Order: sequence, then C-alpha cells, then structure tokens
Amino acid sequence: MSIVMLAKIFSSAVVGLDALPIEVEVDIASQGLPSFTIVGLPDKSVDEAKERVRSAIKNSGADFPAKRITVNLAPADLPKEGPYFDLPIAVGILIASGQLQADLSNAVITGELSLNGDVRAVPGVLPQALMAKKFNYSTLFLPEKNAREAQVIEGLTLYAISSLLSLFKHLSHQLPLNPLPYTPFSQSTDLTYDFDMSDIKGQEQAKRALEIAAAGGHNLLLKGPPGAGKTLLARTLPSILPPLTFQEALEVTKIYSISGLLPHGDIISTRPFRSPHHTTSLVGLIGGGSTPRPGEITLAHRGVLFLDELPEFPRHVLETLRQPIEDGVVHIARSQGKVNFPAKCMLIAAQNPCACGYFGDETKECSCLPSSVLRYQKKISGPLLDRIDLHLTVPAVKVERLTEKTTDKSESSYEVRKRVTLARERQQERYKDSPYLSNAELSTKGIRLYTPLSDDCIVLLRKAVEMLKLSGRAYYRTIKVAQTIADLEGAPIILPSHISEALQYRA
Repeated sequence: MSIVMLAKIFSSAVVGLDALPIEVEVDIASQGLPSFTIVGLPDKSVDEAKERVRSAIKNSGADFPAKRITVNLAPADLPKEGPYFDLPIAVGILIASGQLQADLSNAVITGELSLNGDVRAVPGVLPQALMAKKFNYSTLFLPEKNAREAQVIEGLTLYAISSLLSLFKHLSHQLPLNPLPYTPFSQSTDLTYDFDMSDIKGQEQAKRALEIAAAGGHNLLLKGPPGAGKTLLARTLPSILPPLTFQEALEVTKIYSISGLLPHGDIISTRPFRSPHHTTSLVGLIGGGSTPRPGEITLAHRGVLFLDELPEFPRHVLETLRQPIEDGVVHIARSQGKVNFPAKCMLIAAQNPCACGYFGDETKECSCLPSSVLRYQKKISGPLLDRIDLHLTVPAVKVERLTEKTTDKSESSYEVRKRVTLARERQQERYKDSPYLSNAELSTKGIRLYTPLSDDCIVLLRKAVEMLKLSGRAYYRTIKVAQTIADLEGAPIILPSHISEALQYRA
C-alpha cells in the first residue's frame, strides 16, 4: 500500500441560502504521535466528524491509519458548520493513506456518515447542486435520500451514495454506480386543497378582494366580528394561486431544503402557506439566531404568510415586518457577516375590530369601552397598515344564507384560479425584461415605466388623496392594485373604474 500523504477533495458549505465551494485537504504525516485534527473554523458538529469518520472507515472494512492526520477546510476564514464534510473527509483519508486511487478533481462530495458507514441525508443539497453547476464541477456525490431534489438540475452528473463502502467500490471500479437521470420540473395540475371557494357562503366582496390579491400578489387585511369567515377566506387563498414556475420552485425548495423541512426530498411545486401562532418570537417570524436561519416570512416566500388575530402579536414583533414587506428581503447582520433571506410573500392578516369582537356589528352590541376599542386598534401601527394594499371589512353572514338549501354552488377555486393565472401571465409578459414577477413587486420607478395613467385617472387619484388623506406609499399601492384589476379584466390600460375599485380597499 503506497502512502500518498496528501489528498484534496471538494465539498461545499451552506451560508444563508447559498452554497460555497470548500476544499477538504487531508494530510497524513509519517512522523509524530497518532492524532486527528480538523482546522478551518469548524463548529462542534464538524469537529465531532472525527469520531464518525473513524468508526465509519473501520466498519466499512478499511484501515484507519494510526498516524498524525490533519484535515484543513479551506477557505480558513469561513466558519464551517453542519454534517456535510463527513463523507469527503473519509474519502480524503482513504486516498491519502493509499487505500483508494481516484481522480476527484472535478467532483463535489457531501454527506453525513453513521458509525456503521451508512450515508445519512443532509440539509441544503439543492443549493450545493446549484453551486456545483455554477462553478463548473461535472459530478456530485450526494446522499441517496437527497437525490430527488437535485435531479431537476440539468447538466450535472449525480451519484446517489448509500454507504461509504458503495462509494469506495464505485471509485475503485469494483462495482460502478449508475448516474441518476435528469428529471425536468413539471407543474402540478391535479392539486387538491382542503378549502374551496365554492364552500364559502356569501362574502362576495371578500372573494373579489381575495381574487385581486392573488392575481397581483398584494397584501390583504380582513377585519370583522368572530365567526364571519376571515380565517376560512384566508385558508382558501392557496387554492386560487397560480402554480409555481420553475425558478420560483427552485427558490422555495432551497429555503425548505436548508431548513430541513423538505417533504420526502421532492421539489416543492405548490405555493407555501405559513400560519404562525401569535406567540411566535421575533426570530421565529423574521429569522436570525447566532447562526442565521430563515423565519416564517422567508418560509412563506412566493406564497402566503397568514397572521391570524393580528393585534395579539407583540407590537415589537409586528414592527419588524415593515422593512421585509416593503423590500421583499430580510437583512440579518451578525459579527460573522451579513445574510439576506428572500421574503417576497403575500401578507394576509385577520383581526377583530375590538377586544370583544363586535364593535360596529349590526347583530350584536359591543361591550367594550371607547377607550378600550381605541387601545385595541392602536396595537397595529399606521406605517404597518399603510403597507397593506387591500383593507376589507368582513361582515357576519346572515343565518338565512347559511341555512339555504340551494343546489347552485358558487364559483369554484378552479374557475377563479384560471382568471388569476391569466392575469399573472399578462404581468409576466409585461415585465419580461425586468426583475418584477407581479404587480405587487413594482417599485416607484417601475410604476412610472409600466403603468402609465390617463389624465382622468390622475384627476381621480388627486381627489382621492385629498379626501382620504392618502400617503405617498398608499398612492402608489393604489395604482398597483388598479393595474391588477385591469389585468383581471384583460384591459390594456388602467381605466378610472379600476382606480375607483382600488380606492374602495383603502382604509
């Protein structure tokens, strides 16, 4: 057995939502007492890889060299964390000790080892596959359970590894593995939902507001008494949203892959719906921690973030939503560096008008004092409300409508979704040469460029600003909502009637 002494294996580390290439250098010194050292800013989970690698190599039938072993994870100034480096370290030791001969100069290896040599799944494989393609690596060796999420990446040779022994036999040409086939992404067309628009009795104006919000990706606030159907309306929203495009599916899957929430390793093809409880902490909602992790607003990226009982959330937690809602991204700064998490989601909020819930209700008298009502409503700040495009009062449904025995069902989610999808397609065509995907993402400059207004529309907006005391932000958000209404109707330009309807949804 010839001793090579030095081996270099390529792996990757996940930072934020992206992966960076890491060189795993393994040196075996012939002199000195036996030792095993990992350098390059490893965290506890990486440092503990020494014991997993030692046992995995022995239990796979290979010899663990009783020499001075030094593993360097380069670049040295980048903190390393997670179980990604177990498998590349083990392969590096086998090559450096002369037990394996293989050319891995154009391959990336990732995976966690169990003590018996089996390869366990790791989070964040999709970002690592995208990194391998970006940096022109031709091959990726990954855990078998993570294979499906990487198969949508074209132009990359993938090998699913079940154990260290199977990888050893493949690299030594004893029992070659078959590469995984490329599986192109396909949009789901036979989706089923727990809630459907046809199941909602009455609330025609609320359904219209949901359709507008879905078509343009707008934020929506539902206010009304208990039992009016606010939560049901919000939970029905995913059923009318258009399917994810391939690029959107990659963005969402990356987030869930890194968070360890990817179901069965599949690419996510439906828009996420996140409904955190009002006891959720600031970090849980926005993201962060000593090692920044995505929060609920990032997990809802390209989907829906539903905040039920909005005033029950702590005020300081809600105020942190202001910047992500405006910019569509969360900026988290730590001493080790800065991380940006995407947060382009629809914010759907629901609240009662007062503590008892019946302020302004026609059927039941409110039992709150005026000061109590005012204090309850002031829990939500004006700047946060100003960032919500559509404000809607949801009245209680009359019992006659609930108990009517009609066989005519209202419009189904499928029919509404067809109109919403057409409206989104019109937006994609309009913004094909820009970074925008929906009307809600338009900046002030984008509004001036893509949504020209007639003189009649401008006159109407001026009067509305004076009468309703609208802010500059509310002015531009009204235009974006009006553009969505025009897209739903297939109108080539914004008409005064579109502006008038959009103004009805301002507080």
